[in-house]
Amino acid sequence: MPNQNRVVAPGPEPRSVLLESGESLTVPSNWTLLPPGDALVTRRVKAAGPTWTVQEKKGRKKFSRGVWADRAIIEAKLAEVEAERATPEYQRKLAAGRKRAAQAQEAYVEDFGKAVLDFLDFAPRHHGLAEAIAAAVTAHATPVGSGTVARTKRISVQQRSEAAVIAWMRHQTTAYDHMKIARIKGERRRVRRMLAQRSKELLESYRRGEPARESCPLARACAQLQAATSPADSARSRAEM
Repeated sequence: MPNQNRVVAPGPEPRSVLLESGESLTVPSNWTLLPPGDALVTRRVKAAGPTWTVQEKKGRKKFSRGVWADRAIIEAKLAEVEAERATPEYQRKLAAGRKRAAQAQEAYVEDFGKAVLDFLDFAPRHHGLAEAIAAAVTAHATPVGSGTVARTKRISVQQRSEAAVIAWMRHQTTAYDHMKIARIKGERRRVRRMLAQRSKELLESYRRGEPARESCPLARACAQLQAATSPADSARSRAEM
């Protein structure tokens, strides 16, 4: 069995794994666990010999817990990759890659912020408010590794911006974070849909140019944003509201 590549789950003991059938296997004594995190090393270890890839399912997501493989192979591949990364050629490629990634991220943040403003589409009198919301949503949603809907590639940037605004409003303008939601299948989704509908109705009032009421949850949330801006910006935003 050690000569087979397998995808397994964590076992009941430190050096055990579970097959999909529920059968427990003991990890060979000459194997060690390569932790997740270095994709290059992991790829090379997998290509060099049989491995057991450990995945743990939580909810609908699967999380990597590392790869069991022959200790000698792991040590050899770690040394191999470390030596490659120490070369000037690799460092130049790394620097160039980081520069390209930074430029791409900067461009995406700008595009995403514009998409949020387009989605908000507030009346001119609320333009300052829209800019404040767009800045807050963009800063929260776009960082690399944030895991937010803004980082997905499965939907368009327009759809991402709408989903990000609704998610931000759910946490900033509703009591969602303090709600006690029954542990019933689909209940949390139902609550989110209800709150999303309320948020959309609230946004419509600003699109129509209606004056913002002091009791408006969006106005209150944005007042906290304005408190972090300069006095001049705060005065201008209040006038536009």
